[in-house]
Amino acid sequence: MSQHNKILSYLSLAARGRRLVSGEFSTEQAVKKRKAHIVIVAGDASENTKKHFRDMCTYYKVNIYFYGSKEQLGHAIGKEFRASVAIIDANLASAAEKVLIEEQGEA
Repeated sequence: MSQHNKILSYLSLAARGRRLVSGEFSTEQAVKKRKAHIVIVAGDASENTKKHFRDMCTYYKVNIYFYGSKEQLGHAIGKEFRASVAIIDANLASAAEKVLIEEQGEA
């Protein structure tokens, strides 16, 4: 399985286990309530959205990654389009983060 599919399957798993929140409002709430372990923002999200989450995650010390497209993120969790998701389970977040870090090393 490619690294790309691994991330999307972690997101799918997290969504099925209710260990993930999606959408800008819910993602923001999870970060502010310190429930988010990592935040993933779609690479094709607006620059404004990316800046908003980058600033917020820096402030709250939550790791943030820019990954995939809104369509891919949404599809992985059984929704239409999603610009942002937050994994709220420490173990799943850690596993997904390892793959994201590996992938960035290859890029």
